Amino acid sequence: MSQSFSPPAARKRRQQKSVEGTLDTAFGWAIGDPKSMIVRAVFCALLLFVFAGPIMTIIVGAFDLNPDPTALTLWPHNPSLENFRVATGRGIWGYFANSLFIAGFGLLLQIIVAVMAGYALARRKFYGQTVVLGIFLATMMLPEEVVAVPLAVVLGDLPLLGISIRGTIFAIILPVAASAFSILVMAAFMRDIPEEIIEAARIDGASEFRILLQVILPMSLPALGVVAIFGFNGIWDQYLLPLVAANRTDDYTITVILRSLRADIEVGTGALLAGAFLALIPSLIVYLLLQKSLVRGMTSGAIKG
Repeated sequence: MSQSFSPPAARKRRQQKSVEGTLDTAFGWAIGDPKSMIVRAVFCALLLFVFAGPIMTIIVGAFDLNPDPTALTLWPHNPSLENFRVATGRGIWGYFANSLFIAGFGLLLQIIVAVMAGYALARRKFYGQTVVLGIFLATMMLPEEVVAVPLAVVLGDLPLLGISIRGTIFAIILPVAASAFSILVMAAFMRDIPEEIIEAARIDGASEFRILLQVILPMSLPALGVVAIFGFNGIWDQYLLPLVAANRTDDYTITVILRSLRADIEVGTGALLAGAFLALIPSLIVYLLLQKSLVRGMTSGAIKG
C-alpha cells in the first residue's frame, strides 16, 4: 500500500491557512461569506482611519507652510520645507543624533542582556529561579514615575563603584540596557527549543557559550525581531529618563525637545510637526525591516508542529 507524504513547505502552508481560518471564526465571520467580507472591509477601513489619520496629519503638516492639525488632508496646500528650516535652527538634528546613538547602543546592550539572561532562565536550573522571575515581572508593573527619583540617586552614586555618571549620555543608556520584557520573550522562546538538539551539541563537545551562539541564537531569530522592535521603540520614546539623567539640554533626546518646541510660541505648529515627522521615521524603518520577524515570532507557537 502506497502512502503519500506532503513536502514541509506545503504542510506549513496548510497550517498557516488553518490558523487564519481559526482567527476568522474567532472574529465572528465565516470564510467566503459576502456579508462577512463587507464587515471586514468596513472594519479594516475604520482601523486604517484611526491609526493612519494621525500619521498622515504629521506627514502632510510637516511639509505644509501653514498646517492645520485639525484638518485631515492627503496633500499639503502650500508645500514648503520652511518648517524643517525652523526646526533645524532650534538644533533638532543634534537631538536626533542623540536619540539615534542612545537607541542604537542601548538596544545592542539590551539584546545582549536579554539573550544571556533568557538562556539562563530557560535552560539552566538554579536556586531562586522563581524569585528572579518574579522580580522581572514586578519591574514591569512599576511606572516610570515611581522609579524616577531612586534612579536619579543611583545614577549620581553608582553602587560599589562610587562614581556618578549623571549628566552624561551613558546615564540614559545604562537604565535601558536591561528590559524585563525582552528577557521574558527570549526565555519563553528558548524554552520551546527541543532539548534533543542541545544534547546533540553537547555530545559533539560544544561548550555552553558555543551552544548559545551557534545553536540557540540562530533558532531564536524571530524572538530577536520581536525584542528589537519593541526594544527600539521603548528606548526611542523615552521622555522621563533623559530629563532625570541629563544635566544639560545638549544631552536631551528628540522626544524631549518636541515638548520644548510645543511650548515655544515663536516656532509654530509647522516646526513641531516637522520634528514629529523626524521622530517618526526611525520607528517606521525598524518596523518595516523587522516586520517579518515580528510576525514569525508571534505566530511560531501557533504553527509549530
